Amino acid sequence: MPNSENTILSVNNLKVHFPSKRKLGQPQRWIRAVDGINFDVQEGETLGLVGESGCGKSTTARAILNLIHRAKVEGTIHLNGTRIDNLSDRAMIPHRLTAQMVFQDPFASLNPRMMRGNIIREPMENYKLFGDESGRRLEVVRLMELVGVNPQYMNRYPHEFSGGQRQRIGIARALAVQPRLIVCDEAVSALDVSIQAQVINLLMDLQQKLGVSYVFIAHDLAVVRHIAHRVGVMYLGKIVELADSKELYDSPQHPYTTALLSAAPVPDPTVDVRANRITLTGEVPSPDIEYIGCSFADRCPQVLGHCASTMPQLSLTDHQVSCLLYEDDDVDKSDPPKSNLAEVVV
Repeated sequence: MPNSENTILSVNNLKVHFPSKRKLGQPQRWIRAVDGINFDVQEGETLGLVGESGCGKSTTARAILNLIHRAKVEGTIHLNGTRIDNLSDRAMIPHRLTAQMVFQDPFASLNPRMMRGNIIREPMENYKLFGDESGRRLEVVRLMELVGVNPQYMNRYPHEFSGGQRQRIGIARALAVQPRLIVCDEAVSALDVSIQAQVINLLMDLQQKLGVSYVFIAHDLAVVRHIAHRVGVMYLGKIVELADSKELYDSPQHPYTTALLSAAPVPDPTVDVRANRITLTGEVPSPDIEYIGCSFADRCPQVLGHCASTMPQLSLTDHQVSCLLYEDDDVDKSDPPKSNLAEVVV
């Protein structure tokens, strides 16, 4: 159970493993999409999750809302103080009033046969909110104005609007049940840069007005830096660093975070980003292999001799990092590694 009255979401040792296609006569192997992560989200806070494609960000988003099926899920998820990871789809229905989701693709997440007003109204009707039909219509108008969409066009269909306008409809739909938490899964990645800025500013304005919390998942580090209070960096299903946004961007500790930030574009033509860019070499690890040691060891430019055989643990400090560089003060960091390749258990 979360120990703070202000904690809206608490995730403890979450694991999501999908079965891989099994060959005849071979044992079942598992894709470790998420492999033991922990984090909390406070009321009115935005937690950003970043990492390269395939690191488990979107699987984490779906697991938070108990939308994972046909997978082995372990750990606990508490939403507003109630454990939800073990609930059936039917038992989850009342808890979806607390948490909603804004999806990545505004072109695919809206029903093309429904008018935009009905898209926003549907959740209200499902939960019998705001009284009768006239009350719901007034709330639809209010939400459309809140997200910057002209209510005059509520009887038009999604294909008649731009991607940014469709995403605003998706945000209004998420707000229709007055949630306390919204999970944004790559919510701006399909939009143009100028439209991304508009949607991000809208989300921040809504947070100030409504006090809603966000789990904001993205691969664009600049976008996450702008909106998130804290940022978690994921690698191969694990959180390798979690800290206050400014501290993480100004003083990254994990070698992967440092490499990730070095690859981010800088909007300053006088800065030569190539001079400071860290190029990762080595073999990209596979999520269907259970590593004994650090899964980043074979790509890490600061790898130690025992990284391949010792699993690092996420520290319990304010600036959390999962790296042996910070775990053992007695280690001689000048020691060459015995092998860059992590040992594995098949």
